[in-house]
Amino acid sequence: MINEAIYNCNGFDWDDGNSEKNWFLHQVTDGECEQVFFNIPLIVAPDIKHSQQEKRFFVLGHTDADRWLFIAAVVRNNRIRVISARDMNDREAGKYAEKIKKHTEF
Repeated sequence: MINEAIYNCNGFDWDDGNSEKNWFLHQVTDGECEQVFFNIPLIVAPDIKHSQQEKRFFVLGHTDADRWLFIAAVVRNNRIRVISARDMNDREAGKYAEKIKKHTEF
């Protein structure tokens, strides 16, 4: 359900406040966030804890420069709106590394 909502999106909806926060706190650009959604593997899961007003999801993925990011986002009007983005913590990076290993095994 969440993956389908993302794959049916036709772009991004950027909020200046969130963009500035992501840069100020974590030095993550909007462009890096966008790259994550186009690189494989991509882990997407619902963020039930923060979905009281609208359905949020989180993403684990990597940029073109192989920066591993955690992204919290929503889908609004078929556009992805990134709420926050930061480098993955150790636990998230471990899960993402497992996914990469499974994705690259033949």
